[in-house]
Amino acid sequence: MYIKKTTPSAQPAHLSQEIEGSVQGHRDGHGFVIRDDGEGDIYIPPNEMRAVLHKDRVRVRIVRQDRRGRPEGRVVEIIERPPQPIIGRLLQESGVWLVAPEDKRYGQDVLIPKGATGAAKPGQVVVVELTEPPALFGQPVGRITEVLGEVDDPGMEIEIAVRKYGVPHEFSEACLAQAKALPDKVRAQDKKRRVDLTDVPLVTIDGEDARDFDDAVYCEPAKVGRGKGWRLLVAIADVSHYVETGSAIDIDAYDRATSVYFPRRVIPMLPEKLSNGLCSLNPEVERLCMVCDMLVTAKGEVHAYQFYPAVMFSHARFTYTEVAAILANTRGPEASKRKDRVKDLLNLHDVYRALLVARQQRGAVDFETTETQIVCDENGRIEKIVPRTRNDAHKLIEEAMLAANVCSADFIAQGGQPGLYRVHEGPTPEKQEILRNYLKAMAVGMTIGDDPKPAEFQAIAEATKDRPDAQQIHTMLLRSMQQAIYTPINSGHFGLAFEAYTHFTSPIRRYPDLLVHRVIKAILNKTQYKLPALPTPGEAHAKLAKRLASRVAAPGTKPRKDVKPPSRETQAWEAAGLHCSANERRADEASRDVEAWLKCKYMREHLGEEYSGVVSAATSFGIFVTLDAMYVEGLVHITELGGEYFKFDEARQELRGERTGIRYAIGARVRVQVSRVDLDGRKIDFRLVREGEELLGRALKDKGVEGAGGTARKSSAARKRGQAPEASSTELASLTREHAARSPIQELKGAVKKAAASGKSGKGKGRKPRRG
Repeated sequence: MYIKKTTPSAQPAHLSQEIEGSVQGHRDGHGFVIRDDGEGDIYIPPNEMRAVLHKDRVRVRIVRQDRRGRPEGRVVEIIERPPQPIIGRLLQESGVWLVAPEDKRYGQDVLIPKGATGAAKPGQVVVVELTEPPALFGQPVGRITEVLGEVDDPGMEIEIAVRKYGVPHEFSEACLAQAKALPDKVRAQDKKRRVDLTDVPLVTIDGEDARDFDDAVYCEPAKVGRGKGWRLLVAIADVSHYVETGSAIDIDAYDRATSVYFPRRVIPMLPEKLSNGLCSLNPEVERLCMVCDMLVTAKGEVHAYQFYPAVMFSHARFTYTEVAAILANTRGPEASKRKDRVKDLLNLHDVYRALLVARQQRGAVDFETTETQIVCDENGRIEKIVPRTRNDAHKLIEEAMLAANVCSADFIAQGGQPGLYRVHEGPTPEKQEILRNYLKAMAVGMTIGDDPKPAEFQAIAEATKDRPDAQQIHTMLLRSMQQAIYTPINSGHFGLAFEAYTHFTSPIRRYPDLLVHRVIKAILNKTQYKLPALPTPGEAHAKLAKRLASRVAAPGTKPRKDVKPPSRETQAWEAAGLHCSANERRADEASRDVEAWLKCKYMREHLGEEYSGVVSAATSFGIFVTLDAMYVEGLVHITELGGEYFKFDEARQELRGERTGIRYAIGARVRVQVSRVDLDGRKIDFRLVREGEELLGRALKDKGVEGAGGTARKSSAARKRGQAPEASSTELASLTREHAARSPIQELKGAVKKAAASGKSGKGKGRKPRRG
């Protein structure tokens, strides 16, 4: 082997440097080390990845730069191998048992000795515990600890996701025992030192499928100062009365940090006796609550507020659909069934409109985005995917909750106690620059300043809402923003344009809300709330801490000697905030993983079929397209865009063909064919369908010869036989060519292809190779 000679001066200074971090495997066999110091990732080639596992903490030495200019590392030491179950399918090949990991980032199959398979059968989904680690020249060895079932069993995707992402899904015995010992209803002793609101007609407004009701509302006209206004009551389930600090239920709730929502299943933060029973504001039963009692002016400003513990009695359980129908027609059938509550709902609608005016004057960002809902059958298979429509009832509750959350943040700040704020910072300087360049390239005529305000974003959204590329512009505005986090250091909420904001309204499903309730109670009782000794934050916390560290520029200011380091109490609150933020991300990732699995299974039934869609993202390797009819996203790889070079324009966020000038940008309408579905990788591939191909297909059909459409029909026939064919886009294209080559209408085929070609006669001979 020849080794290129280098001089010390030609070698980058950072080579031979040793770095610590965590391994992030890739499905193609290579990996990266995410550095603890927040600097750029280090590339790990496949041969180095054979001795390590995804999620390992390692020390690496930077040995070279690869051809892309990335630092390439060699693993020097495995510092820590966190206990991590591997989920996969049990296979038997030539008498050897092995498990192929469902998460392809693990890279290698796990060997299972004959006596370690337990009761598992070939093809089943199992959980594996490693008994021997991988080595450079040896596969990892393990034993099966749990059999989840067959891959097509209903709910299998959820069973996989909760283990894959480490979502706690079983309560401890101590937690369940404590929950069982709780009363079934509000007792007389629980009502002491509480305001009696049982005669106030508070109501809940939620979705049709909601099972836990943690907020109730009531509104009536009131004199505010010298003018007219409203008194708005937001009553929230008093979870903190039953979940004591440091108790077994509290420890489990902190570990979960949030409820996780999947299609047809919820993994709750609290045991069902609390989440659906004792703490849920069910209709026509007494419940304990914490109330934010507000006076709102005609301009939608909160003039004054107060917090107090109360006992309430929900007078009705409304759905969003029902309330929207009543507000639209107060004499309709829905209103006639709820005559006693119509006036209260109209008052709520009036205060909502005032709060909305204040929101607009504040300049809060309010983009209309399409959220979807997966509708499944009894077996957990997708029946359809439908858009979630936000009506006035949704917005009414949203504005009432926002008002209560703002008052909570203000109350904690004025009380002088530490607590968790919901902080959303403005875009980073890098994202600001990308957005400015984009707006300039798209000739928007407006831009953002050096210290951008949310009103600037909203103004751009308003000014461009009628443009054909409005969706593309609004998507870029959204992508320029950061994710919100929980932290004891208040720096405001950029998107909502609030100086201080927190989460108070959902303590049944979010742990930060439970902490906020405890702090508010401590301030009311003139005591100091202290966090319990909670479990050490786990992997999700560590990942987010590194991600946050990477946002911060290198320090340039010299430290002042008189500045006190953060107290242990502040550090504890920071750790709790990081933990809650990280587990919120974990829940989102697990939910997305399940939805992606379901969509892939759904689209396997539609291989070869054609749909219209919209480009939802453009990248250097292709375009992502969201189908109109199904709201499913898939990739059209750059090699499927045509026989020419395509260049990615970062400023315009589009791919452009160098020869034809054809552009693919966010919002562009295209027609695609489903060409491949990768269930394990959660990926769907499309190929573009061009006018010429459609014309050819119709002509061949008229002549009795199947073309591309025949492929789709063949897939349908195969499905009827119980098969699930998976064809790549190249296979589909080659099938089309073979059918056409055998057909008696060669001349028609040639004529159509020429008509579809963008270049003139003679220019196609030296066609450029496709770009990968």
